[in-house]
Amino acid sequence: MPKHFNTAGPCQSDIHYMLSPTVRLPDLKALIDGRNYFIIHAPRQVGKTTAMIALAQELTDSGQYTAVMLSVEVGAGFSHNPQQAEQVILQEWKQAIKFYLPKELQPSYWPEGETDSGIGKTLSEWSTQSPRPLVIFLDEIDSLTDEALIFILRQLRSGFPRRPQGFPHSVGLIGMRDVRDYKVKSGGSERLNTSSPFNIKAESLTLSNFTLSEVEELYLQHTQATGQVFTPEAIYQSFYLTDGQPWLVNALARQATQVLVKDITQPITAEVINRAKEILIQRQDTHLDSLAERLREDRVKTIIQPMLSGSDLPDTPEDDRRFLLDLGL
Repeated sequence: MPKHFNTAGPCQSDIHYMLSPTVRLPDLKALIDGRNYFIIHAPRQVGKTTAMIALAQELTDSGQYTAVMLSVEVGAGFSHNPQQAEQVILQEWKQAIKFYLPKELQPSYWPEGETDSGIGKTLSEWSTQSPRPLVIFLDEIDSLTDEALIFILRQLRSGFPRRPQGFPHSVGLIGMRDVRDYKVKSGGSERLNTSSPFNIKAESLTLSNFTLSEVEELYLQHTQATGQVFTPEAIYQSFYLTDGQPWLVNALARQATQVLVKDITQPITAEVINRAKEILIQRQDTHLDSLAERLREDRVKTIIQPMLSGSDLPDTPEDDRRFLLDLGL
């Protein structure tokens, strides 16, 4: 199957055009080598999951680490029942590990019931028996709230001093927010009356939008695969319209190449990119529609309305401004 521009879920390198995760996060390998625990936070649809799945695969293929991307999102419905959240998360992890890792790198121990379960215990047992240092990326960490979130973060903090022989060599928490915001979470209780439960983090990194040169690099992959050219003006127009937002960059290119100009002997011009933009606006894809819905929220309107009207920004809480940055608005 020929490669194409992806707009739905994480990219898969065999069928999608994508940029190298090590290029997008150049400092990450050094953090991992240094046995650090860290945060990666960025708005939705920026490519966090894609980058971390690809990086985990690279690390495992190198022979140096056993690395895997695991999600905690299935526990989101059990914010006040941490034990139940833990059970469904571990069940999800078991399936993900079978999918991502070869059998010789999978753990021989896995909890089968509440009496012998525990995320901390499971990670500890796996680290002890693993033939390589263990690197774990936990996706959608801020989908958890309240007691469930604190329960899991405290287990990570408790095991941290035993790394790498008795606990993962390195752990990355992946989400929309920095760790300082975890205890006040979206949809969750205002405060949990606790200090940060993850004060072991070495760094908080963010995954930025594509630069102009990265947009060019991504589009060049299509040219190399098909011969169809994006003109320099088209590349610049895409960057200008999107500010390099990865989902939008891919969505414009997908419309341009798969809908508007299917003939690969014809170039993609700036005019084609503008037509693709209008299609996206009219179509109201889920990603754009969900952001539009956010504009109705009071704390969003308080900031966005003055920006659109050219007025001075009122005195707004730092948390609200950070919330809009995390959303990508």
